[in-house]
Amino acid sequence: MKRLLAVLALMAMAVFSGVCSAEEAAAAPVISINKGDTAWIIVATILVALMVIPGLALFYGGMVRAKNMLSILMQVFVIFALTAILWAVYGYSIAFTEGNPFFGGLSKAFLFGITPESPAATFSKGVYIPEFIYVAFQLTFSAITPALIIGAFAERVKFSAILLFTIIWFTFAYLPMAHMVWYWAGPDAYTDAAAAEKAAATAGFIFQKGALDFAGGTVVHINAGIAGLVGCLLVGKRIGYKKEFIAPHSVTMNMIGASLLWVGWFGFNVGSNLEANGLAALVFVNTLLAAAAATLSWVAAEWLIRGKPSMLGATSGAVAGLVAITPACGWAGPMGSIALGFAVGAVCFWSVTSLKQVLGYDDSLDAFGVHGVGGILGALGTAIVANPALGGTGVYDYVSNAVAEYDTVTQLISQAWGVGIALVWSGLVAFVAFKIADLTIGLRVSEATEREGLDLAEHGESAYHQ
Repeated sequence: MKRLLAVLALMAMAVFSGVCSAEEAAAAPVISINKGDTAWIIVATILVALMVIPGLALFYGGMVRAKNMLSILMQVFVIFALTAILWAVYGYSIAFTEGNPFFGGLSKAFLFGITPESPAATFSKGVYIPEFIYVAFQLTFSAITPALIIGAFAERVKFSAILLFTIIWFTFAYLPMAHMVWYWAGPDAYTDAAAAEKAAATAGFIFQKGALDFAGGTVVHINAGIAGLVGCLLVGKRIGYKKEFIAPHSVTMNMIGASLLWVGWFGFNVGSNLEANGLAALVFVNTLLAAAAATLSWVAAEWLIRGKPSMLGATSGAVAGLVAITPACGWAGPMGSIALGFAVGAVCFWSVTSLKQVLGYDDSLDAFGVHGVGGILGALGTAIVANPALGGTGVYDYVSNAVAEYDTVTQLISQAWGVGIALVWSGLVAFVAFKIADLTIGLRVSEATEREGLDLAEHGESAYHQ
């Protein structure tokens, strides 16, 4: 009898254990690496790389004088390569591992511990992509951002000084901004209110403030724009600025570059969704419409004020629209994106003409006027266009698994936190980085070199046969 009872007890324990295991398995999210999502992020990563080389290089290169074309190509190309290595060595780890609200740690330095099986969270519970492709995707963002900065002081800064500046600014401005805005524990950590509070405490500072930045309005555009403004102020104006005729040497190249940027931006924005789903389709439409609206807005403003619409104005307008929709693209509706595009086209036209004229700085290729000003307008405008009452998607609550109640004023305050921190943090780091480069290498080329052109003097070759 005792033996029978013991057997029955063991059977009961086994059944109970099996039920508990089944319940635990049902409660725990199943990690699924989706091949379709993975394939899309591979394509998106290629598209963002295309934005930098050759997109940004040609867009900027077309706007400088022929004697400086190759120097711009070289700066963008080498910055891409330099930041790629820095990203793999320590950048990814500082940006996307848990540390404090401002910096991550070094647990994944040298990509330590990442294998082909390592998952990276998306924005849906239980849906993952391989961490390696997430590393590569975010690498392209870290590469284009310092490359954007050079447009503010093009044609007059030493190549070696730019590289030193890039290392310092990348490390102490880009990486902490990426961590502050984008680092979080992922949706699976938000199972209930207590778990959500615990997870939120490990997120980046700006993320904790509730700021929305879908694809880099603060991390990329405001971050780079203010650094560019600091740079052009410290370096000083080009020789002959406002005294000699300084015109783009190839609007054709500029248009090709702008077109590559526009196409590549679908990888930039839509890829930031990390999944190939309906929201990705919305982001695609928003990106397309905002750029189109800003193109028309800039051209109309220029036509009205200057009497003639220019190709350079059309390309600048398109980029301004892409900049403005970047933080908002996952939360705006199509009509909100058009409205944001129309607004930023006119505002950025004003910033690169009237504002620059009044303040008297020489932002050579309007890095601040387009990326800084456009990024600020887009970041703040996100609070408006994200409102469900205005066609936006609202903000998803991963605890209730539904869209949360939305308050525009509260969200605008959150957005202002992101804008303010980006301006102050990046501006201060840029100032220090430029000063270090100036004291150790010297920022500006000699007057003779500037007059000759940086192509031959800095690189010993020319973009064109003379």
